[in-house]
Amino acid sequence: MITLVVASAASTCGIGATLPAARSGACERLQGFVVPASEIGLPTSGASVTAVKEVAASGSGSAALPDYCEVTGKISPVDRSAPDIDFAVALPAQWNDKVVMFGGGGFDGTIPDVTGNVPNGPVDKLVPLGRGYATFASDSGHQANALASQDGSFGLSDEAVRNFGGDAIKKTRDAAFAIIKARYAHAPREAYFAGDSTGGREAVTAIQRWPSDWDGAIAWYPAWNDAAALLAGQRMNRALAKPDAYLSTGKREAVYDAAMEACDALDGVVDGLISNQQECNARFDPSTATLHGAPLRCPKGADTGDNCLSDAQIEALKTINTPTYLRFQLADGETEYPGYNVWGADLGITTRTSPIEPEVTFLAFGTSQPANPMPLTAPYVSVLTDQWFKYSVTRDPSFDSLALDPEQPGVWANRINQLSEELDASTDISAFRARGGKLLLVHGIADVLVSTRATEEYYRRLQAQFGIDQVDSFVRFYEIPGLGHAVSSTFNATWDSLSALEQWVEKGRAPVDQVTTDTAGVPGRTRPLCDFPKWPRYRSGDVNLAASFKCVE
Repeated sequence: MITLVVASAASTCGIGATLPAARSGACERLQGFVVPASEIGLPTSGASVTAVKEVAASGSGSAALPDYCEVTGKISPVDRSAPDIDFAVALPAQWNDKVVMFGGGGFDGTIPDVTGNVPNGPVDKLVPLGRGYATFASDSGHQANALASQDGSFGLSDEAVRNFGGDAIKKTRDAAFAIIKARYAHAPREAYFAGDSTGGREAVTAIQRWPSDWDGAIAWYPAWNDAAALLAGQRMNRALAKPDAYLSTGKREAVYDAAMEACDALDGVVDGLISNQQECNARFDPSTATLHGAPLRCPKGADTGDNCLSDAQIEALKTINTPTYLRFQLADGETEYPGYNVWGADLGITTRTSPIEPEVTFLAFGTSQPANPMPLTAPYVSVLTDQWFKYSVTRDPSFDSLALDPEQPGVWANRINQLSEELDASTDISAFRARGGKLLLVHGIADVLVSTRATEEYYRRLQAQFGIDQVDSFVRFYEIPGLGHAVSSTFNATWDSLSALEQWVEKGRAPVDQVTTDTAGVPGRTRPLCDFPKWPRYRSGDVNLAASFKCVE
């Protein structure tokens, strides 16, 4: 264990923060450490360390972790009826003077593993803690029940809603920095945020609202326009809830295979991946598509088996593919949410033997049709929206969420509008750019939970604001064929985004010739990460090597 001898607590953690007597900096001496409210940039009742533990080095190779101090704590709310923000910090014995904050997922409610990796991180490289980073994360200001990341009951508390919307990012960061300065006697040299889905929204929120706190961010499939995304999820939910509209596993496989037959070769090779998704979206129509030479549409549109789609199922899929148009304007100006790349997406093909497939199914269409009351095995977005409308919007746990039309929510429009102010991230990250910050955006093309097209819109707005050349100086956006939301048994993408960000921020070397590696579909195969709107087209050579592809528009 490494200890740090300092003259006083004030010299280590700022005016007002206090340490117990004796040598500050040692892990056990952080027990009871207090960060007063004045040291936190948003209103709280202060923070305190609730437990500390020395953890011995473990693992080997890429799984190696150093000796580190495990710190857990809580940030107390202003409203005493609101929940605390629970957080964790990992302090390595040999610190590299840098930090990574991890974002959450869904409705949060649990503390992400601070000893873990960045989203879709490489399996052959050390995790941030293993590289010497101090890492931290929080539950975003509430503690989930058995529904875990789908638990929306925190919506009954205004302060908890504000914390989930982004306030917890700042509060956690400031409390963690006080603890880090107490442990090492100085502030971090660089600070990075890494998150996916809700954590991706948290990443772009962090750099937009508190640009001086962050040097770089990694945002995978960010739900940045969260209110509109929830409304679009509700439209999907209602479409699948209609009679005969929900797709069985066999039907999911049928539409997937039909899309592959029509679109796989659009990138120059049949390799089990759709890379030219835009062309696929333009040409594929389940009403006229074929599968193994037979119509994908069931005879006369009736449901006659798993190898075809009924008219009701085709209508549901077309609804998911098309935009959700809001007949009212949200506070941030959003009036629509784009459709999802459903053609070629794995909607939860439970017959696949990959150990990843149950998670794919959970995050996609689940195993039960949406209904009232909402089955816990319904699509992930169905449970999520059901909770949101019950607790955050109507604040009536008995409310029938399927009755609410997301495009015309009637008396609930004002409340949804208000929530959008808490949840949505602005694309104005000019202050972050001005201080030299760098942003890495990544999204799987086959994501049916957070639309890939929404991240495209985020990126296009940056281009419209700053100009294409200027955006290229501080943002990279990559789309990955075959990857759904978070995981995929088709192409389970990994990428050493942290090293790329380090090189860009710390050495001025912008990412070039980046490669993503599959760990599940064809383990070890690679594809180039193409700067959007480019996509990988096959040239020649081994189909499993990135070098065999060229990024084209």
